[in-house]
Order: sequence, then C-alpha cells, then structure tokens
Amino acid sequence: MISSVRGTAVHVDADSVVVEVGGVGLHVAVTPQVARATSLGEAVLLHTTLIVREDALSLFGFETREELAVFTQLLGVTGVGPKSALGVLATLTVPQIADAVAADDDAPFRRVSGIGPKTAKLIVVQLTGKVIASRPSVAGGADVATAGGVTAQVVQALIGLGWSERIAADAVETAAVDASEGDRASVPALLRLTLAALGPARKESVNG
Repeated sequence: MISSVRGTAVHVDADSVVVEVGGVGLHVAVTPQVARATSLGEAVLLHTTLIVREDALSLFGFETREELAVFTQLLGVTGVGPKSALGVLATLTVPQIADAVAADDDAPFRRVSGIGPKTAKLIVVQLTGKVIASRPSVAGGADVATAGGVTAQVVQALIGLGWSERIAADAVETAAVDASEGDRASVPALLRLTLAALGPARKESVNG
C-alpha cells in the first residue's frame, strides 16, 4: 500500500493533484481544500491510501492522518464508496464528523452530495465507537477534535487579517508544536502565539 506521497505538484485540478515522485507523476484524488492549498511547483506531502479495483488503481490523499483514518472508516460503511467518503471529508472536518456521530446526528451527512438519508443514518450507526472526539494528537496530548477545530478557526482568523491560507496554516502548525496543551485548545491563546511567531513577517505578508 502507498501510505504517503511526497514530491512536487506538477498539476492541480479542483479535486485532484499530480505529484511527481522520482520522475513519476502520481494522480491523487483530494478534497477541494487540499487542491486549493496546493501550488504548482511546490513540495507537497499527502497521506494516502490506494483503492484497488478490477478496472482501476485509485490513489486518495489527505493532509492529515486523522482525515485518512476517517476516510478508511467511512469506506467500511454500507453504501459508502471512495467518492462519497471523499465528499464527506470535503464537506465536514474530522471534529465535525466526530461530533455528529457522538450526538447521533445524521443531518450533517445528509448535506453531503450523494449521501441520502438512509446512508447518512448508517454512517452515524456504523461509525459509533470508531470516530472518537478525543484522540492523542501527533504533538502528544491535545484533543484532536478540539485542536483541529481551534487550528481551523485560527487559520481563518489570520486569513481575515490578510495572510494567505498557506502562510496562515504553516504558522499555526509551527506555533502549535511548541504550545502547551491548554494553549492548543484555546483560539485566543493559539492566535496570540501564532501572531507572535509571524512577527516581522506581518507587514510583508499583509501588504504583499
């Protein structure tokens, strides 16, 4: 199995990227969010899974291992194929999925294109006990669902202040590594740490 791909983005579509690895271009299906964050000619790292069928080999890539894990769990739900599973992750974040499952709420899944009421209910039922709202983070200790939601909010706040999505995401990730568990769980605290880390780059980033 191809569990990750690191290389140069040589082509980007709305829902896929081509990553050149050792002279070979790998076509990877991704969410629109990943596609928008990928720039031609830049290095990219995707956590991937290879779906093998009689007539095709399809590679699906994600920004985090948590997204990949949820994608794999979604594939185990009756009636959910790779396209639908990717659609869920294009519409909902991992914390939102975990919260919906924990609350026995299938409404968020019904909003996903291609997911009907019956399948939405099956997602909630069959993922119960599998998608947990609190899991250890890579940094070691923060609640992934909480940290993921906080991180996304901080990134959006920085974008609102004028930084590009890529700069904002990189800065938040860097700040989160050295932050305490409490700071990683707090939007104001993590935003303050990220702004401090950006420091001198602020004027250049905002004014272009």
